[in-house]
Amino acid sequence: MRRVPIVSTVIVIAAVLTMIGLGVWQLERLQWKQNLLAHYAAAIRDPAEVPFPAAKQAAVEAVLFRRASLDCQSISGQWNSISGRNDKGEAGYVHLANCALPGGGNAWVQAGWTQGPQHPDWAGGKVSGLIAPYIDGTARLIASPPAPGFAASSRPDPNDIPNNHLAYAVQWFFFAGVALVIYGLALRKRWRERG
Repeated sequence: MRRVPIVSTVIVIAAVLTMIGLGVWQLERLQWKQNLLAHYAAAIRDPAEVPFPAAKQAAVEAVLFRRASLDCQSISGQWNSISGRNDKGEAGYVHLANCALPGGGNAWVQAGWTQGPQHPDWAGGKVSGLIAPYIDGTARLIASPPAPGFAASSRPDPNDIPNNHLAYAVQWFFFAGVALVIYGLALRKRWRERG
């Protein structure tokens, strides 16, 4: 009589069910991501302006890739220069200024692009452009047109947001299948050895 070890079988079944659950979850995330990307694609085509979000996370996500304007009254002394591309696809640096807003609060403004890490002097002013994600759930306003002294940054594209959920789902289902095959082979070997 072929006996199946109970503890090992329970562990393998639990692992396989977990992997299948993770695969199903990734399929649900795929649908969510496709809806989000469709929303962003519609937003970037909408010419109407929205208020620049002062809060994080949910308020930012609702207005990403929409047009907005703000008044950069002054720069709080903080600039971030990071690698980026201009509107012609050339590599260089994009420069973000931490702007003080009327009535309090701050906002990151991507003033524009330069070939090197040094940025032109810009003391602030009225800025219009597209809202894009930045760090820690915050938003940045990518100036379009760029601030004086800068070249135009590349326009943000929702298609640059990765959508790997289908690949992850396939991986989890594959892992579940492999676990079952390996366990089946291990059981067969055990049964053969025990005659």
